[in-house]
Amino acid sequence: MTLTDADFGRASASHLGRQEYAYFSAHEIHAYYGESYIVQGVSFNVHEGEILALLGRNGAGKTSTLRTIARVDSPALTRGEIWLDHKPLHEMKSYQAAANGVALVPEDRRIIPGLTVEENLQLAQIAPPHGWSIQRIYELFPRLGERRKQEGVTLSGGEQQMLAIGRALARDVKLLLLDEPYEGLAPVIVQEIERTLVEIKALGMTTIIVEQNAIAALKLADRAVILDMGCVVFDGTAQEVLDNAELREEYLAI
Repeated sequence: MTLTDADFGRASASHLGRQEYAYFSAHEIHAYYGESYIVQGVSFNVHEGEILALLGRNGAGKTSTLRTIARVDSPALTRGEIWLDHKPLHEMKSYQAAANGVALVPEDRRIIPGLTVEENLQLAQIAPPHGWSIQRIYELFPRLGERRKQEGVTLSGGEQQMLAIGRALARDVKLLLLDEPYEGLAPVIVQEIERTLVEIKALGMTTIIVEQNAIAALKLADRAVILDMGCVVFDGTAQEVLDNAELREEYLAI
């Protein structure tokens, strides 16, 4: 598909040049929770197959930016453009973004009560487009296969995280959004989730990861964007952040 000037509306000429090469692009997005101005002109690109670590201190606007990209109702996007594979996510509702390949794995995992592990996965595939088969998800997460008949909400925190990721992969994912995938997990489970994300990376799945454990995210990621008070203060390689103690101390407190 060839992009035209009409596709970009208010986009600047410099943004047009970037968009031609970016699989995902957020351009000057602004979002509010009620009167609270949370996402304040955030712009960044992600190339196909990259993992981008979206970092910052608590309250920096990371989760809000992720939710804005996924087009959930809150926070409300008021200005800016969000493009994925030449499609305008900023014009879509959350269900439309999901149908176009956006998969958000929220921090609270949102496992559906009353359904087994397998039923949670089957529900994700109730309508096309489908992604991984349930059997393939069990091969990635053997523990889910062992507990396929167990109610999803009775799993351990780590197992619920596996189920949440597996449920996302059950759809045809173009952009995987992970919000705090290591939150509250024991170190041994964190290592298991890390191995899973390494495998996802090897498959070339474009991913944005928000994670308070910045070092773990940076070791996995190709690039990093750091937010502070809802604004981008750094956009570069993950290795640059790992090598810059002053930057980490100022914006990540590590």
